[in-house]
Amino acid sequence: MTSQAYLSQLFSLDDRVALVTGGSSGIGRAIAGALARAGASVVIVARREPELTSAVEELRSGGCRAAWVSGDLSTREGVRTAAEAAAALFGEPDILVNSAGINLRPPMTELTDDVWDTTMAVNLEAPYLLGQRFGPGMAERGFGRIIHITSQQAHRAFVQSGAYGVSKGGLESLARSQAEAWSPYGVTCNTLVPGFVLTPLNSRLADDPDQVATLAARTMTGRNGLPEDFAGAAVFLASGASAYVTGQSVFVDGGLSVH
Repeated sequence: MTSQAYLSQLFSLDDRVALVTGGSSGIGRAIAGALARAGASVVIVARREPELTSAVEELRSGGCRAAWVSGDLSTREGVRTAAEAAAALFGEPDILVNSAGINLRPPMTELTDDVWDTTMAVNLEAPYLLGQRFGPGMAERGFGRIIHITSQQAHRAFVQSGAYGVSKGGLESLARSQAEAWSPYGVTCNTLVPGFVLTPLNSRLADDPDQVATLAARTMTGRNGLPEDFAGAAVFLASGASAYVTGQSVFVDGGLSVH
């Protein structure tokens, strides 16, 4: 077997369908691109049509099969509508990546019910609802991959974690519960845990050069993360190569969490 054939056998996503929420920017966009270039047909779900169009056109221009759905993931009805629209494009997904999130982080003393509810709806309830919609079908077909994007705040108080940290901690617990339910049927459920990544979601911190430099110094690599740092890990967790990896939190953080 040639090296290319071996690698393809391990990591190819040919004939797979992937749904990536938040895939129009940041880490989600990088992951959507990686899955598409590995062979998957990718549906991106996010809110803003200009960013969605840009992301999908970029993939299509590179010969990938991609489409988009504009959806509101802050309500149950919005999640369910987006899920059905996404499944209608290329068929039921084999791979679900929950990367959509909102980063509202007032201090706990200033946290309002509205911020709490919105944070939980987008960051935790939407992944739960999408898992309930697509996980059983994956299990019935004997193959599935669910990947959540979480945060350092799931594990430690960090730059005013607030409700955001709670939602991400819940998301890691959700992955373990999903793994327990569906891994006996070929569905793995894992999380990727970023460090500080230079994305629009982190614009509040990224606008402070001193804070950016301080965070980079806390890593072992001496730099903050970039969206493309998640491509390889995402393809691994989406492919057959990760069949025995489930219920895990995989840190992609330049060593920040262990420094």
